[in-house]
Amino acid sequence: MFMPRKILEEKLLKLLAEDTAQGDVTTAAIIPSGKKAQAKIIAKEDAVAAGIEESAILADALELKIKTDVADGDEISKDQIIIRLSGDAQTLLAAERTILNLVSRMSGIATTTKHLTEKLRNAGLNSRIAATRKTAPGLSYFDKKSVLIGGGDPHRLHLDDMILIKDNHIAIIGSVEAAVRKAKENASFSKKIEVEVTRVEDVIVAAEAGADVIMLDNFSPKRIREAVEWLERDSLRGKVILEASGGISAQNIVDYGSTNVDVLSIGELTHSARAIDVSLEIVIENERKKK
Repeated sequence: MFMPRKILEEKLLKLLAEDTAQGDVTTAAIIPSGKKAQAKIIAKEDAVAAGIEESAILADALELKIKTDVADGDEISKDQIIIRLSGDAQTLLAAERTILNLVSRMSGIATTTKHLTEKLRNAGLNSRIAATRKTAPGLSYFDKKSVLIGGGDPHRLHLDDMILIKDNHIAIIGSVEAAVRKAKENASFSKKIEVEVTRVEDVIVAAEAGADVIMLDNFSPKRIREAVEWLERDSLRGKVILEASGGISAQNIVDYGSTNVDVLSIGELTHSARAIDVSLEIVIENERKKK
């Protein structure tokens, strides 16, 4: 994912501003103005690194010197130093938690995504892992980028990326067929149309109405196989992308991947991300001399 550096810098500074509010009173009370310091950020467990680029951009914006020992997407090990920082001690301490939060959350999402992707590949399956829009408010860009770093697909970034007709749209308009046909009448040619279905019968209805993508919502692997059989019977399988969503986890992902769906979207990649344990430690004078 690309974003102009200045815009990304503004996003990061907003995150820092939220944490600092009216200032870091602890640091102001204890650390003398003009004091210099060095620090290292250490991984406390094996993981896939993410948030490294963001850390570098935020550090540069704060006039802190930074040396990144790894890049986004690299595999990192427990006790490995991944980032080194130096500069104004007050600034460094004020930015500590924002940087750690970004690295720990983004690395956690990337690590989980890579683990699930590798689980499918090791089973000889080709379904793509995708995120959902169940991201933390204000962190959508960072959450979705982390999924990409881990080898997954970000799915929609925003509501204007594609047309995704969900159950509430259908409840208001009346039927799957009416919703898809209405979308085709009014949508730009540049937008794919996806429709969420909860019944096997509606898979055929959606495909015949012209949907590009059909989301099988909370289907069991058995029901997905039935839907695939129906589409193949009517020579419709090759005309649609099939996405399974709901209840997919590390425990059953191989079962879902073996159903011949194209995409497995998993909300817990972002809404229940387990942050990777990382810490920032000040490098004391004696340790500097040893180096």
